[in-house]
Amino acid sequence: MNFPRQTANHLRRLSTIEPPKGATKSFDEVPGPRGPLGLGNLYQYIPGIGRYSFDELHRCGEDKYRQYGPIVRETMVPGQDIVWLYDPDDIATVLDDRTPGMYPSRRSHTALEKYRKDRPNVYRTAGLLPTNGLEWWKIRSELQKGLSSPQNVRNFLPATDKITKEFIARLKPNPAENNLLLVDDFMPSISRLNLELICLLAFDVRLDSFSEEQMHPHSVSSRLMESAETTNSSILPTDQGFQLWRYFETPTYRRLRKAQEFMEKTAVELVSQKLLYFNEDQQRLASGDHGSKSLMEEYLRNPNLELNDIIGMASDLLLAGVHTTSYTTAFALYYLALNGASAQERLYHEAKKILPDPRENRIGAAVLGSEASYCRAVLKETLRLNPISVGVGRILNRDHVLGGYSVPRGTVIVTQNMISCRQEAFFREPDQFLPERWMRETKEQVHPHLVLPFGHGMRSCIARRLAEQSMLVLLLRLVRSFEIEWAGTVPMDVKTKLINQPDQPIRLRLKPRAS
Repeated sequence: MNFPRQTANHLRRLSTIEPPKGATKSFDEVPGPRGPLGLGNLYQYIPGIGRYSFDELHRCGEDKYRQYGPIVRETMVPGQDIVWLYDPDDIATVLDDRTPGMYPSRRSHTALEKYRKDRPNVYRTAGLLPTNGLEWWKIRSELQKGLSSPQNVRNFLPATDKITKEFIARLKPNPAENNLLLVDDFMPSISRLNLELICLLAFDVRLDSFSEEQMHPHSVSSRLMESAETTNSSILPTDQGFQLWRYFETPTYRRLRKAQEFMEKTAVELVSQKLLYFNEDQQRLASGDHGSKSLMEEYLRNPNLELNDIIGMASDLLLAGVHTTSYTTAFALYYLALNGASAQERLYHEAKKILPDPRENRIGAAVLGSEASYCRAVLKETLRLNPISVGVGRILNRDHVLGGYSVPRGTVIVTQNMISCRQEAFFREPDQFLPERWMRETKEQVHPHLVLPFGHGMRSCIARRLAEQSMLVLLLRLVRSFEIEWAGTVPMDVKTKLINQPDQPIRLRLKPRAS
């Protein structure tokens, strides 16, 4: 993705123009596509007919920005509008809203909400992803206890480091290829690693995802990864438009339902195993003289959570916990491979200090916090260029003035951080991979509402700390052990599913480094 310089200059001019006092315009005047006769712009997203694609929302957003400016109102179908925001000040106005008695709301995962509400025998609510209001906060406030504390997350670091170390040891160079390891697509391996980590940290279960049995296409681990990808790719198409799946089962909803049925079955089995363990040892549970080995143990000990809530959270972890970290790691490896003489070399020296002997040394919590500053900068710069999603969604809790227009309560807002983070108006050399911009000694002044890969505020990603920890450990161990070269095509773009994913295989050449 390489947006032209004139576009960035255009955004700078538009974003700095302030309307005169008293000149607030009406919501009807917000520029943007309404479709023929105001019947909606959804037809533009139909393959083979329209100019847009749900798989290229970053391209769609850039096109709409060029036409209409830093605030765009798009009518998808009559009565269903989305307001796209590009200006970080407007983004801050929306995300920092603290309307008394109200909770941050969004319209997302609506088909997943229907699936779960149709199964009250399994779920008490639709879960964290689609639920809003007080119902959302009641479960969020309890579920986040095991994930929001830095200490709780650090408790999982030894297991994360151990499994990642095992993963690195599996990467064997080929003597016939000059002692190089050519990987045609590293993505399945990263995904299996992250699935293994999620199952251990959430359920205290090893799936053995790299075993011969689990590598089979019909194994539990293979089907879980496939089901998560199917569900995530079905969310955006079912969220938009006429939502005919509410009245009869469309092909997209059928795919989502079948994928969710398998993930639900697996989640129920894993939670049931953990529950049986507790039932067999009530004395240990009641004494409090123990340490939790998994998130599910924390949740099962919480009297404010019902079993249905825990099953829903287990399903959400399996859905969101694999590909979020896998895709981001893949983008990081792409940038490190292209910047071997600069960013990768600097990260290698940092990793070598942390892991003088990668076969013997462990990554400790103190080290990860204080000595891995460049690795953190690499991760943040990766998420600036390739965030987890195009932006953050909200439903306005009250009327706001955005970009000089009066936008009423109840309007669906989607921020366009992915595009704004690539603009010269906000970043020096915006298309360049420069982790140094996040280092203390060379830190740039950046608007705090631009780089928001995990969302913002109360509604930010509940497992952010856990995801960051897993990615940092993998990057440190991989770069310490191998010199990474890119063997794919350049540039690599994204497919904007619910979670942004690379548009090509992650083809790498790995050259072993000295121990």
